[in-house]
Amino acid sequence: MDGAGEVTRRGLLGGALAGVAGVVAAPAALGAPGPAVPAEAVGSGSAGDGWVGGPDERGWTEFLADSDLRWRRLPATWAEGPFLGNGFLGSGIYAPPGGNSIRFNVQHSEVQDHRPEFGALFGLARIPIGHLALTPVGAITGVDWRLDLGKAELRGTITTAAGSIALRAIVHSGRSILAVELEPTAGERELTWTFHPAKAISPRTDPRFNKPAPPGFLPNPDPVLEQHGDTRLAVQPLLAGGGHVTAWREVRRGSRRTLFATVAWAHPGTPPRAKALHAVRAVSPSFDGFARDHRRWWRAYYRKSFLSVPDARLQSFYWIQLYKIAAAARADAPVMATTGPWLEPTPWPATWWNLNVQLEYWLIHGSNHLELDAVTRSLDRHRDALREQVDAAYRDGSYGVPRTTDMFLRNGSGTGTAGYGIGVPGRAEPTPEVGNLVWALHNVWLSYRHTMDEHLLREVLFPLLRGAVRYYLHFLTPGPDGRLHLPFTFSPEYGVNAPDCTYDLALLRWGCKTLLDAAKILRVADPMTGRWREVLAKLADYPVDANGYMIGAGAPFAKSHRHYSHLLQVYPLYEVTWEQPEHRKLIETSLEHWISFEGALQGYSFTGAASISAQMGRGEKAEFYLGELLRRFVKPNTMYAESGPVIETPLSAAQSLHDMLCQSWGGVIRVFPAVPASWREAVLHEFRTEGAFLLSAKRSGGATQWVRLRSEAGAPCLLRPGIEGELVVRDRWGLPRRWQDLGGGTIEIPLRRGEEVLVHRKGTRPDLAIRAVTPNTPAEPWGLPA
Repeated sequence: MDGAGEVTRRGLLGGALAGVAGVVAAPAALGAPGPAVPAEAVGSGSAGDGWVGGPDERGWTEFLADSDLRWRRLPATWAEGPFLGNGFLGSGIYAPPGGNSIRFNVQHSEVQDHRPEFGALFGLARIPIGHLALTPVGAITGVDWRLDLGKAELRGTITTAAGSIALRAIVHSGRSILAVELEPTAGERELTWTFHPAKAISPRTDPRFNKPAPPGFLPNPDPVLEQHGDTRLAVQPLLAGGGHVTAWREVRRGSRRTLFATVAWAHPGTPPRAKALHAVRAVSPSFDGFARDHRRWWRAYYRKSFLSVPDARLQSFYWIQLYKIAAAARADAPVMATTGPWLEPTPWPATWWNLNVQLEYWLIHGSNHLELDAVTRSLDRHRDALREQVDAAYRDGSYGVPRTTDMFLRNGSGTGTAGYGIGVPGRAEPTPEVGNLVWALHNVWLSYRHTMDEHLLREVLFPLLRGAVRYYLHFLTPGPDGRLHLPFTFSPEYGVNAPDCTYDLALLRWGCKTLLDAAKILRVADPMTGRWREVLAKLADYPVDANGYMIGAGAPFAKSHRHYSHLLQVYPLYEVTWEQPEHRKLIETSLEHWISFEGALQGYSFTGAASISAQMGRGEKAEFYLGELLRRFVKPNTMYAESGPVIETPLSAAQSLHDMLCQSWGGVIRVFPAVPASWREAVLHEFRTEGAFLLSAKRSGGATQWVRLRSEAGAPCLLRPGIEGELVVRDRWGLPRRWQDLGGGTIEIPLRRGEEVLVHRKGTRPDLAIRAVTPNTPAEPWGLPA
């Protein structure tokens, strides 16, 4: 249990983050033509102030509707069907072949087993709950569905041999309730709902995955179906105590029938019947009444930022990812497991920390959605688990996160196929994969940099990063060359242990540098400062050969490998960058060598290659890699799978698009740094950058027309606007602002908290209206539209 000091500290942190995440500013005039606005009329861009012509609700509705997923064929799998969620409750909707029912899966991100002795992948695994089957009277002959992104609502019709059924469905944004409204014609009035419980056991036990369960691992008891008045329950007890309860009831109003379903869980104790019953009974019987707050939440969510590019299919994909992450994540929900809340048969029914988590959450920063940052909250809340899973000999003052955990960040005692602990450098078992916490803390660093929230820096990032780096320091030893070296560790997924592993050298170097920067910002006289400086001065160089960065000393990159674990110093850490001319040849060689081995490449290989190409300023290459991802790997509904469903890759593709349109690493904001020549137009609005700036910018005619920046923290503002010719910098009242040309296309603009400026080419009167850009070519909707 946490002490009183911990509770106070975490309450303070939660309040600070909520304040940052709660800002809602609406992009305006989407789709509304409107006249050019003179520079002298610049305003703040917040709702109603008129700086971009005023908010246009119709424009927003029409813009989002262009990205709606559509179905004219019945989806047969999770990878084809609609999906609804709120970070906790999730429902994937499809009709497996061989029957005449449409299943609404009922899954929940907090429902897991609680037997740590069997490891994260069996005893602590996410476990399936079941599905509600909608069975019509007649044979299903067709569907016409639309997933309305703006309302986060599935609607349409089901056509059968006996009639038709009008359908609307949501998972409420703030209440874990699935609501499905049906309005059948006369021939379909006797349609039925049936709940089919799933076996409450780790999906990894499925024989298709060839992952035998540990000895003594038994299935949980069968669920018990109960009737409580007009409500039915499926009560699932667990061998470890506690359990979960699925409750559902149907309300009839005239010809309309509305099903409400929920899941409640508890551990320890007994399955929470009363909680589940109350949840489905305390709802408005009217679907529209129930959905009112839900729609309001989603409306505000989308209006926190805006992005438009002329690649219509990629643009739709992007907005679906913004929908997907808000359906899958909340700051107070568990960190996403590999499938998000939509659990399906998978060998990976846990949270994975050697790439998956990091990629899942990158897009929240630029898109201005820090309210979804579960990583910061979970690492803070469960720091005791981060300490307890470090080997006992090194536990004092150290932190680490295993490759696999449950929602409480525990791996349990499982090893091998049951779970993957942290390991110890220089020991072969368990696998010494020790850098994952430092990489996860890079996500926390990004949250700090995009908000400049010193509470987050002081209370979460600094102490946890200090402990994660301290674990490494136990194992550094001086070599004959006078440099500090690491014994062998494991570069995620490559398959060999290597001393001076590039993955770990990059994370250790970034960690020490960040600790020194944080100590300076926080004015902390930490006794470890000298040691961090020594590491930076003496740490072994990255192993390199003729093909670029190696896995580690004596371990060349020599086979196809989906993971870019040996390239983190290039991306996302930006410790070695294209802006350092002496490193360009090495970066280029390493990227081309890695991506040339086709055999094991997967979807996120291409998002990594796209983002590295964007750092290099190569927009055409970045566009090519994203195109390959969409063409070769992404499913009809924008989901993704390898041996099982995994959610991180499509979400990370959204970040790759961010990297093409705006980069703010190293304290410099770069506008449209890697835009393909064919993208003659592009628009950003309220895009969040490092330094806590909100950026708006427009590209037209193949050139940047203007950039607007608003400072939320008064941080130093270095801007590379990419505007040719002499610049004008004005404040929100149209008055000239002081600025300095630093050369190389970079300018410095002193901005205090709350101040903003507009930058454009001298002699122009920029059109400041924010509108969706014209697509180069039309694109078919995602889903199964034909």
